[in-house]
Amino acid sequence: MRKELYFGFAIMAMILIGVAIALPAPAEMTNGHLGLLMLSLVVVAIMLGFPTAFTLMGMGVIFTYLAYDGNIQHTLDLMVQSTYKVMTNDVLISVPLFVFMGYLVERANLIEKLFKSLHLSMARLPGALGVATLVTCAIFATATGIVGAVVTLMGLLAMPSMMKAGYDTKMAAGVITAGGCLGILIPPSVLLIVYGATAGVSVVQLYAGAFFPGLMLAGLYILYVIIRAKINPKCAPPLSEEDRRVPLTPVLASLKNTYGTSRAVSALVNGLKGRREGHLSTAQVANQLFIAMLPALFAAFILGLVYASITAPKDPGVDTSGLVSFGSEFQSSEGNSYSFDLAEPAVEESGLAEPAGAEPSESVAAPAPVDPAPVAEPVTSQASEATPAESIPASKNFWISLAVVVAVLLFYYSRLSFERLEVFKMLLSSFFPLAFLILAVLGSIVFGFATPSEAAAVGAFGGLLLAAAYRQLNFGVLRESSFLTAKTTAMVCWLFVGSSIFSAAFALLGGQELVEQWVLSLGLTPIEFLLLSQVIIFLLGWPLEWTEIIVIFMPIFIPLLPYFDVDPLFFGLLVALNLQTAFLSPPVAMAAFYLKGVSPPGVTLNQIFMGMIPFMFIQIFAMFILYVFPQIGMWLPGVLYR
Repeated sequence: MRKELYFGFAIMAMILIGVAIALPAPAEMTNGHLGLLMLSLVVVAIMLGFPTAFTLMGMGVIFTYLAYDGNIQHTLDLMVQSTYKVMTNDVLISVPLFVFMGYLVERANLIEKLFKSLHLSMARLPGALGVATLVTCAIFATATGIVGAVVTLMGLLAMPSMMKAGYDTKMAAGVITAGGCLGILIPPSVLLIVYGATAGVSVVQLYAGAFFPGLMLAGLYILYVIIRAKINPKCAPPLSEEDRRVPLTPVLASLKNTYGTSRAVSALVNGLKGRREGHLSTAQVANQLFIAMLPALFAAFILGLVYASITAPKDPGVDTSGLVSFGSEFQSSEGNSYSFDLAEPAVEESGLAEPAGAEPSESVAAPAPVDPAPVAEPVTSQASEATPAESIPASKNFWISLAVVVAVLLFYYSRLSFERLEVFKMLLSSFFPLAFLILAVLGSIVFGFATPSEAAAVGAFGGLLLAAAYRQLNFGVLRESSFLTAKTTAMVCWLFVGSSIFSAAFALLGGQELVEQWVLSLGLTPIEFLLLSQVIIFLLGWPLEWTEIIVIFMPIFIPLLPYFDVDPLFFGLLVALNLQTAFLSPPVAMAAFYLKGVSPPGVTLNQIFMGMIPFMFIQIFAMFILYVFPQIGMWLPGVLYR
């Protein structure tokens, strides 16, 4: 028997012993206890290696058959209804589109250029290769969301580079595996889609809520690498001068030789209006100068938009004091109820009766046709007398921000060398196209311009454009990406079907009610409930993967949240942070096996596991920060949607 099975069975034994101690022995076996037995059998079967989706379906059908006392018709009806309910969920449409976008971006060969440009731009930082690896993983994981692809590619690119630079093997392995797992937290994430569909939480709000916690976790990883490299440079040595050297293009090399200066902007300006060597044309020099000025042009564009927004004259609005709300004449005396009875109103012999509280008026006693012309006159006179709205002067804070931006740009251009300009060009061709695609997808979701499914379609089309722009789009790439997308989507959909059948069977047996009664009988406070639930999820992340935890155990935890006044959105963010451990915790740490498959022969699985442990503690610390300061995750959804 494999070692991980011993470990998994030991964990399950501890959980069962703890439950047996805390849960009183029943006087007789009920259907609820059959539900708990089904749950235990599912976990054990998955740990033994049976396929998760079909294990869930099989156990669900068997125990539903027992719950219905052998009625096959009712069992099949429940199975069909559960499957139909899942397959009509519109949220799941975004899963294949996001996965297809990820596979296309992966095959555009952007990651190699991105890693090289980032580690050259961060060469002066302690642990520059490790920091560049984490940033590359975060960006690429955001674009793909496929942990196995990111860990495998970064293992092929970054692992040999870090080993050659003298990095500690455990440090290098931990950086790659932890960075590659960020894709399951930072949106657009398939995990958040699965949780949202399972818990009934808006995927849009989950994406907005997970944005800052994801950045916080990536920042904590980077901070750990920098501090450790500063304290112990032997584990992450600085880059050598040879590794920092950046080859110049012929245009920049010619200008540098001509003017003998390291300042790129002054040499480009002089080359534009002065002498040029090496048969350089004016267009070539102007093109390089335009690229160098892109940060200033971008800053001017953003500041211009801000200035136009804050100085725009306020709309005075329209005076509606004389208007009557449509349908108000139908409002009854009870308040908000309306009467649309078509019967003739009662008329007294003396004439029309006056409404209660209304003043007598000749127009009521003798109704006459209304001439619309006098009504239009006041509006026309008001419009003619209106003066044009004046623009609002910019605030002091804007001018301070402008001065700061100008000072930063002047400092940047005074230090801009030809080598740094070459690195900026490398970032321009690798980082910015990918960043634009990510921002377009996330921005359209977060700001409400598109639903997750529509944004995923835009992302898939953007992946096609990126692959075409880098000349990687061909029939073979499309065929392989489509096949892998269909394979991944089928796995997710079968998991949802199995989860739906299992949850229906569990609820039918009364297992959910039994768990709720037991948890509520413990008299837990909201803090204790959150601690208990997160500890259980953390332990489950060792033998199980995140998909199994979401589809099996979230339907058990979600109904308990209202009893403890816990927001399902906040709970989902804690779970997403916690489920990072499903890829970093032995023995079923899939990221470790992905990395081991592409590592040099001297790297062992134990070294990879040891490298993961510090990053697991960082994840726990990030969960603590999020719990103490929940606005890290709840502020953005609150601003945008509530």
